[in-house]
Amino acid sequence: MLQAATSNSSKVRVVIVDDSPLFRTIAAEVVEATGGFVVVGTVGSGEEALEALEQLQPDLVLMVVRLPGIDGVAAARAAARLPHAPVVALLSADERPEIAEDPESHGATAFVQKQRFGPRMLRALWQPQAASKAAVA
Repeated sequence: MLQAATSNSSKVRVVIVDDSPLFRTIAAEVVEATGGFVVVGTVGSGEEALEALEQLQPDLVLMVVRLPGIDGVAAARAAARLPHAPVVALLSADERPEIAEDPESHGATAFVQKQRFGPRMLRALWQPQAASKAAVA
């Protein structure tokens, strides 16, 4: 079920995708507590993620690898083909060396273990993107 919030256009718009309502809540609290970021939606499956990405056009997606239906890797690859492709970070509680070593071949910009996710990691995920957008503008 898509849960969306109104956003401030000057902030990095974030969608959180995880089948665990608890992690979605925790991740949303981290995002909202981190200056410059706002949660615009949370969903619990790969199919809902693709719908949310088309509707909400976020800047950044935090997506767990294991999802019911379309998994996070397949959803990340599909997201990369969208006209307004967001930055996608794949997350997992498990070590995933095959993704961590080459996230781009899995449709993502980065891989983050859930245990390491926090404000510092969130800012690190976005910092290179902001710099490249500023260089283009």
